[in-house]
Amino acid sequence: MTTQQLVAEIHKKNSFLCIGLDVDMTKIPTHFLQEEDPIFAFNKAIIDATNHLCVAYKPNTAFYEAYGIKGWISLQKTIAYLNKNYPEIFTIADAKRGDIGNTAKRYAKAFFETYDSDAVTVAPYMGKDAVEPFLTFEGKHAILLALTSNPGAADFQFTNENNEKLFQKVLRTSLTWDNADRLMYVVGATKAEALTSIRKLVPDSFLLVPGVGAQGGSLEEVARAGMNSQCGLLVNSSRGILYRSQSNDFDNAAAQEAGRLQKEMALYLKDKGII
Repeated sequence: MTTQQLVAEIHKKNSFLCIGLDVDMTKIPTHFLQEEDPIFAFNKAIIDATNHLCVAYKPNTAFYEAYGIKGWISLQKTIAYLNKNYPEIFTIADAKRGDIGNTAKRYAKAFFETYDSDAVTVAPYMGKDAVEPFLTFEGKHAILLALTSNPGAADFQFTNENNEKLFQKVLRTSLTWDNADRLMYVVGATKAEALTSIRKLVPDSFLLVPGVGAQGGSLEEVARAGMNSQCGLLVNSSRGILYRSQSNDFDNAAAQEAGRLQKEMALYLKDKGII
């Protein structure tokens, strides 16, 4: 999917919501445990209930890897279901891969060809050798970890050198890599105060922003500081939508929370003159 197709979907739905499909089988309604594939069955129900309110889904691969081969099959079925039934939806494999050479090429092949996701999250610690292999796929995107929402981000990402923080150097340097127009960036919602400076470095790029909802990030702050003229944001909510209810009304409860976020997003899009 191209960024312009993603922008068109944002305009159509008045939304820049990404829903994280981080399935914990101890939290899903118990009747799904009787299914042949509980993870996929739960994902399918969530997708069918919320697809009209969001523009992207982001399965975190750790929640699938934890269940071995069955989990990987659930992941593949989930992305295939999205691609077949909701091809306008942007799919993100949240895998946080970060290796070089042939290994990076294989990671890219896995997520872009075997699983056919639109994007994959990538760690930049090993430099361009770990990222450029993902950027050779037309219509696909690498989402670079830039400034994350966890407390440990302060250990390295805010390190200063020549009056430049490490996360700023990552952003600036990444723009020099081949096919850098296929890059997007992860910026945690709990670091919203840094979004203004980040936008100066990558004014036209999409930012994937986790941390709204259960992690306490402010959607309003993210929208005010991070939105560009085409929106340029994908704001993710996972637990706050998936586990709004563990009863039989779980899908309605998920749709209600997704709808609440979508309505708020529509206000910010309107204020910016995007819709």
